Amino acid sequence: MKKHNFSAGPSILPDSVMQQASAAVQELDGIGLSLIEISHRSKEFIAIMDRAQKLALELTGLEGKGYQALFLQGGASTQFLMTAMNLMKSKAGYINTGAWSDKAIKEAKRYGEVIEIASSKEKNFNYIPKGAQIPADLDYLHLTTNNTIFGTQFHTLPDTNVPLIADMSSDIFSRELDYAAFDLFYAGAQKNMGPAGTTLVIVKDSLLEEMNDNVPSMMSYAVHAAKGSMFNTPPVFPVYTSMLTLEWLKEQGGIKAIQKHNEAKAKLVYDEIDRNTAFIGFAAKEDRSFMNATFNLADGVDGAAFDALWTAADISGIKGHRDVGGYRASIYNALPLKSVQLLVDIMQQFEKTI
Repeated sequence: MKKHNFSAGPSILPDSVMQQASAAVQELDGIGLSLIEISHRSKEFIAIMDRAQKLALELTGLEGKGYQALFLQGGASTQFLMTAMNLMKSKAGYINTGAWSDKAIKEAKRYGEVIEIASSKEKNFNYIPKGAQIPADLDYLHLTTNNTIFGTQFHTLPDTNVPLIADMSSDIFSRELDYAAFDLFYAGAQKNMGPAGTTLVIVKDSLLEEMNDNVPSMMSYAVHAAKGSMFNTPPVFPVYTSMLTLEWLKEQGGIKAIQKHNEAKAKLVYDEIDRNTAFIGFAAKEDRSFMNATFNLADGVDGAAFDALWTAADISGIKGHRDVGGYRASIYNALPLKSVQLLVDIMQQFEKTI
């Protein structure tokens, strides 16, 4: 029996995607070869890459608007380096809202001056700082749109005229957003796209023209863009699976439709967190994430019985990160509403025992 997967990542994927990807490992589209043994220069894989790139731009509303979609090797952590290496000329601004933006800041400091524009670190990142003044002379401003560990999310974007860069690893394709407000954004695949191993980067053509030219080829966005994400052997299986997930998302009605689905799941779990006397929410209500709901036990409540209940119900992956403790329900695109309802039922059952 398949478990109800609330893992923060790698995370749940649609059943149809898992079935198609599994079949392709045995044989891709009747060609007599496995997906993972074909050449990345073959016409079959070139078509897969082209389709994945086209879908990424189409779903974000950026097709034909001067952007390119790249599928690169590795995870979003590599982008902490690449953004700074390619874009930093003297100084950049960062909004620090959690562990991942903290790490991005650390890497960027290797390449120039970093100004921490705003931070919520003093309250263990349980809110999104707002109203910060953005200097006009920054090379770029970087933010993390959704904070997987702490369960916070930007619901409005900062007002700035400098290039806006974002790590969208844990909420890309989950909600309608003005993606054209960004000059570059990136996301590791293992939340809402596919297995770990590839990172989607969407970058504005005009920004590519302004990037540093002394960057090693493997770390250069311009090089990867010029080669159509084929500068080196791409991660074939993660790209293929991401393409399937984007096809699935389009079939569901695109981002507008999936946002309604995600909002319904988030409302269900947050309403229960706020109602239930056994639990208390971690993140500030106005900044709560629609992807990662974080909550703790109320004072004096022993969670042993709750842990036993959700384990017996085949719920997986809701233990909170060590920096927050408690629990975290990650409700990514592919998680069905029935799984969230089961979790809520277990929370209510637990409340009756205290």
